[in-house]
Amino acid sequence: MAVTDVDEAPVKTSRRGIWGWMFFDWAAQPFFTVVTTFIFGPYFVARLTEDPVSAQAAWSNMATISSLVIAVFSPILGSIADQAGPRKPWIAFFAVIKIACVSALWFAAPGSPIIWPMIFMIFASIAAEFSTVFNDSMMPRLVSKDDVGRISNVAWGLGYLGGMIVLIAVVALLAANPESGKTLIGIPPLFGLDPHLGEDARITGPISAFWYFLFILPMFFFTPDAKKGLPLAAAVRSGIRELGGTLRDLRQRTGITKFLVARMLYQDGVNGLLILGGTFAAGMFGWATIEIGIYGIILNVVAIFGCIVAGWLDRLLGSKVVVIISLVLLVIATLGIISTGPGFVFFGLMPLSAEDSGGLFGTAAEKAYILFGLLIGIAFGPVQASSRSYLARSVSLSETGRYFGIYALSGRATSFLATLFFSLMTYASGSARLGMATLLIFLVAGLLLLFATPYPANRK
Repeated sequence: MAVTDVDEAPVKTSRRGIWGWMFFDWAAQPFFTVVTTFIFGPYFVARLTEDPVSAQAAWSNMATISSLVIAVFSPILGSIADQAGPRKPWIAFFAVIKIACVSALWFAAPGSPIIWPMIFMIFASIAAEFSTVFNDSMMPRLVSKDDVGRISNVAWGLGYLGGMIVLIAVVALLAANPESGKTLIGIPPLFGLDPHLGEDARITGPISAFWYFLFILPMFFFTPDAKKGLPLAAAVRSGIRELGGTLRDLRQRTGITKFLVARMLYQDGVNGLLILGGTFAAGMFGWATIEIGIYGIILNVVAIFGCIVAGWLDRLLGSKVVVIISLVLLVIATLGIISTGPGFVFFGLMPLSAEDSGGLFGTAAEKAYILFGLLIGIAFGPVQASSRSYLARSVSLSETGRYFGIYALSGRATSFLATLFFSLMTYASGSARLGMATLLIFLVAGLLLLFATPYPANRK
C-alpha cells in the first residue's frame, strides 16, 4: 500500500516558513538570469568561439540534452519523494551538484574547448530542475488552495528581483566595455576582471553558485518538510509502482491530462525564449555583456511588476485566465522579435533607420526589439507561476510529488524538440531568425489546447 506523506490539509506554517519556501526562487533565479539567459549564455555564443552560429546551435544542443534527462527522471524522482516523504535531502543533494558545476564555468576562457562548459551546464541545468520539482511539491502543504496562486506568483516575482539584483551588480561593477575598460557606472571592473578574457561573463558562475548556497538556507531552517515515509530502497520500489499507476490514472483524469499536454507544448516555447532570447539578440546586434545585462534588467523589472499583478489576478480570475493572457502576449512578442532586424521591423514592412545614435541600444531596431522584449518580461513569470498554481489546485496533497514530477516532465518532455527545431532550422537555413520562428508552433498549440482544458483540471 502506498504511503502518503501528509494529511489532506495544509500544515500550519509560520510566516517565516512560507518566506523560507519563497526564498528558494530568490536563490535559484540568478542561475537562469545571469548564467543561462543574459550574461554567460550570450558570452558562450558571441565570444567563446569565432563561429556564433555554430556556438548558438551548440548551446541549443546543451539544452536539448538537459531536457531529455529531466523529462525521463523528474516523474520518477517526484513519485519516490511522495513515498520517502521529506524533500529537503533531495534538494540538498542536487544543490551540491549545481553549485559545483556552475562554479566551474569560471574556467570557460575564450578559445578553450566548448565541450567542458557544455557538460557543466548540462549537469547544472538538470540539478536545478530536479531541485525545483521537490521545492514545488512542498507548496500545497504550506498554504490553502485559495492562496497558492498568490504565493506562487509572489515567489516567482521574488526570484526575478534576486536575479535582477545580481544582474545589476554584474553590469555595474564587474562587466566592462572591452574598448573603454569601464563598467556601466564608469569604473574599472572589480577584482581586476579582464573583459578581453571573458572574465566579466565567466564570474557569473561562481557568483550564482554562492548566491544559491546562501539563500536556500532559510528554506532548510524554517520551512516545514513532509513527514518521513518509507526507507529509501522501499520508497524507490513503491514510487516507481505508484508512478505507473498515476500514468494509468491519467487516462481517466482527462482534464489533468489536457492541462499537462497543453503545458508541455507552451512551456517548450517559453523555455526556448528563455534559453535562446538573449543569445539571439547578441548574435543579431552584436551586443556586449553590458548591453545584454541592461536588457535583462529591463525585462526583470517588468517581470516583477507582471508577477505582482498576476498574483492578484490569479486569486480574482483564476490561474487559467492568467496563463491564457500571458501566452497571448508571448505569441505577440515572439512575432515581433523574429520580425525585427537591423534596419527594419515587421518583416521589412516598416523600414527603420540603420544609423547608430551612439550609446546603448543606438539603432531604432534595437529599441524596437526592447519593446517586444517588454511583453516577454510581463508574461514569462506569470505563465509559469500560475501554471504551478493551476496544478496545485487540481491535485491532492498526497500526490503532489509525483504530479509535480509529471509537471516537470510536461515542461521538459518535448522541450528538446523546441531547441532541436531551432538547431535544425538554423543549420539548414543559416538563419537564427527562422530558428526562433519555430517557437511559435509550441506557444500557439499549447494555447489552443488550454482553451479546451477545465479549471481546476480535476473537473470533468
